[in-house]
Amino acid sequence: MIMKQVKTDSNIPVKRVYGKNEQPGKYPYTRGIHPGMYTERLWTMRQYTGFATAAATNKRFKFLLNKGQTGLSLAFDLPTQIGHDADAPHAEGEVGKVGVSISSLKDMLQCFDGIPLGEVSTSMTINSTASTLLSYYIAVGESQGVPAAALTGTTQNDILKEYIARNTYIYPPKPSMRLIGDMIEYCSTKVPKWYPISISGYHMREAGCNAIQEVAFTLANGFEYIKTCLDRGLKIDDFAPRLSFFFCCTNEFFEEIAKFRIARKIYSKVMKEKFHARNPKSLQLRFHVQTSGESLTAQQPDNNIVRVAIQSMAAILGGAQSLHTNSKDEALALPTQDAVKIALRTQQIVAYESGITKTVDPMAGSSYMEHLCEQIEDEVYKYLKRIDKMGGSLKGIEQGFFQSEIRQNAYRLKKEVDDGERIIVGVNKFSDDVQAKQDLMRIDDSVERQQVKNLKKLRSTRDNKKTDRALSKMQAAAEKNENLMPFILAAVKSYATTGEISNTFREVFGIYQPKEIF
Repeated sequence: MIMKQVKTDSNIPVKRVYGKNEQPGKYPYTRGIHPGMYTERLWTMRQYTGFATAAATNKRFKFLLNKGQTGLSLAFDLPTQIGHDADAPHAEGEVGKVGVSISSLKDMLQCFDGIPLGEVSTSMTINSTASTLLSYYIAVGESQGVPAAALTGTTQNDILKEYIARNTYIYPPKPSMRLIGDMIEYCSTKVPKWYPISISGYHMREAGCNAIQEVAFTLANGFEYIKTCLDRGLKIDDFAPRLSFFFCCTNEFFEEIAKFRIARKIYSKVMKEKFHARNPKSLQLRFHVQTSGESLTAQQPDNNIVRVAIQSMAAILGGAQSLHTNSKDEALALPTQDAVKIALRTQQIVAYESGITKTVDPMAGSSYMEHLCEQIEDEVYKYLKRIDKMGGSLKGIEQGFFQSEIRQNAYRLKKEVDDGERIIVGVNKFSDDVQAKQDLMRIDDSVERQQVKNLKKLRSTRDNKKTDRALSKMQAAAEKNENLMPFILAAVKSYATTGEISNTFREVFGIYQPKEIF
């Protein structure tokens, strides 16, 4: 196959890659994990979507796919995230508000109705109940004739950052890590194209940490998961190729690019030198990026389009494998259909009009970039050594180390904004007296009433004896040391609900009560 010569608008020929030293696609992967990167294949454009009912989310999925989105990303409401059904007292007022309500397999079937799972990759932002939601997805695939071995996608499934920054945990750390280990082990043989975990720095960054802390804390958590898998007898090259990561991208353009380059480099070196991985894919840090929701402003929301464009370019110049671009109205509400289309078009303009994809790693060789990389690398290693001395991420969480570091940096950033040292356009400079009116999405309480009605119907029409047997077997397995995934999958197929499955585990594992840290 003869490749067409790529040229600039001024007819200047462009090479695939520039520079004779380190090459993309080769260890330690500073310049990217693939030799051709976007010159051969664009990143996955994966807009984060989910609200109200499964039917409403299905409609938005189809809209985005029709507009050129290349991967799905599913957001769940708070009750689903913390293992409560829509009719539970703890769910009141939250059903469908920050994501879609998924209480049973019936909801998941409706969510993906008419969307062939054998042809699309799906990311699910779910942690404490990740094993249940993946089981729903596997069951939906089977209903379409798509075996689990053919499914592609990712479950976030990163419980450590929940204890650090996000707080949608259910169980104590030990059983939570067991569930994650069960998923990684199960997927390595039964769902081999799936990424069972996406180790996330995004939420820690949004909570207030800086770029150096984001890389250090995320990698430290990743290494903790790796040790969990090794301790249960798995071999590093059997599961490491299916580990993935998730980072934030903020407005500090050059530092963000450097952050991604150094995250790849440090990860590959540790995987090779400490964990003795041999498969090149085990050494490659694959990551999704979401532009920064925290950087968006309710004031002058149209400015957010520009912020997202800057952040998306930094993510791409940093070598992301997939990208979500936030919508301009997300500081005010869930995004409207028009706003999310602009966010998707932002990615498409960067991909097809900017020239970024004509050569691999165009930032290589920049003196400023190299300086930033060196500084970030040194500081990340200092953090990793401190965390290692503590005994790893779990010990660091118990001691409140991560939480304290994030709080201190968040305070510094907020003070800079309040003092006018850090300019936020439209907020503390160039502000308007009158705010433009915005059309916002509203999720009313009718969603909750409908979901409660659907659950009542489900429980009256399913084979409750079959459901009870499946839950009983799952509980017995939880009390032993068996891999829980086959039992969760059986419970899901018997139409046990998200809450029933989580409550069964609550009885065995208990719930996590964080210590007061001052």
